[in-house]
Amino acid sequence: MPELPEVETVKETLKKQLLNQKILDVVVNYSPIVEKPSVEEFINKIKNQTIIDIKRRGKWLLFELNDYYLLSHLRMEGKYYIKNFNDEVTRHQHVIFKFKDFELRYNDTRKFGRMYLLDKKNAFNEKPLNELGYEPWDSNLNSDYLYHKYKNKKLPIKSVLLDQSIIVGIGNIYADEVLYLSKINPYKKANELNTSELDSIIKNTKVVLEKAILLGGTTIKSYTSSEGVHGRFQNELLVHTKEECPNCHSKLIKVKINGRGTYYCENCQK
Repeated sequence: MPELPEVETVKETLKKQLLNQKILDVVVNYSPIVEKPSVEEFINKIKNQTIIDIKRRGKWLLFELNDYYLLSHLRMEGKYYIKNFNDEVTRHQHVIFKFKDFELRYNDTRKFGRMYLLDKKNAFNEKPLNELGYEPWDSNLNSDYLYHKYKNKKLPIKSVLLDQSIIVGIGNIYADEVLYLSKINPYKKANELNTSELDSIIKNTKVVLEKAILLGGTTIKSYTSSEGVHGRFQNELLVHTKEECPNCHSKLIKVKINGRGTYYCENCQK
């Protein structure tokens, strides 16, 4: 699943070709992708809107238009492709935005991605944006904030780190990396973490995500153009999908925590 670094990479790449482009028409081939409003209203409202900017909030892409925000969540396998008009439309290209000289096609093999078209004036005060927690670099994200969010949570910290209502953008891969660098066992209950451990989570979340953004994310192929984006952070992973601890060289443990594949070192993460 694309996480914060991958969505950031897709955002920056799409901006190179989409800014100041007017949407002339939209074709929706699979209506459940459009969560809100109705497909008919979605198409009518978005026509003749110009893309002013492309932003990111957590794992959401925010296409800023004249009057609306088009929110797009890539979920498991969502991708955007720039295509010529005469390029074949495949069965996985579910939403097609038509511009003057090209098309932007949303491709999603598993059909899990979702889009919202929200009025700009209220977009950040309604779902899904008003349900999101702090960005990793928000000055309000501190140990006191995490303590109050975690104090009643008896779930493993690995699961709680994935909660987008607390900190946005951390997915399964990066949670493993953050906990390894913080020397915290993924099974440790969130409400048992001390201030030092909470500070380590905040610090290492920034370290991991900043490096991943710099390297274009992890194994992403969500954009096709003359400057195709291919993530390189998978070459820097310390524990996720690995077999040996880079610190003590003991065999890494692979388990499932609440259904999510988890890698950790039981020697370094007591």
